[in-house]
Amino acid sequence: MNINATLLAQLVVFLIFSWIAMKFVWPYFTGILDERTKKIADGLAAAEKANVHLATAEKKSAEELRKARESGAELRAGAEKQTAQLLDEARQEATRIIAAAREAAEKEAATASQRAKEALRERVADLAVAGAERILRKEIDAKKHADLLGALKSELQ
Repeated sequence: MNINATLLAQLVVFLIFSWIAMKFVWPYFTGILDERTKKIADGLAAAEKANVHLATAEKKSAEELRKARESGAELRAGAEKQTAQLLDEARQEATRIIAAAREAAEKEAATASQRAKEALRERVADLAVAGAERILRKEIDAKKHADLLGALKSELQ
């Protein structure tokens, strides 16, 4: 066998194999590679889209958190204001109750003082009548009696 014929035969077989590979096998593999490239590109696009959605969601959640904090601060301020208002109302009510109790006690003291004065006047009047009765038993002098009754009258007022 001749080496040139072998080389020539191998060259022809290689060219036929290459042509068959290029015609039938190569399109199959390029289709697979194109499909794989498309899947990778779609995956990257989906990942980019997910990153955009994630960034948007993070912004929204930060905004919602800020709103919630503001709302909480407003609620806290409202509660503190309401508490202060309730305390003021309670203080005013307590002051009113104390003033009413003081006024009632003063009225009660004035009434008790008035009763005591009335009782004292009655007792003095009784004593005056008893004294007058004793004086009348001992002596009857109209001038002395009038002076005594006038003195008693001025003392009672």
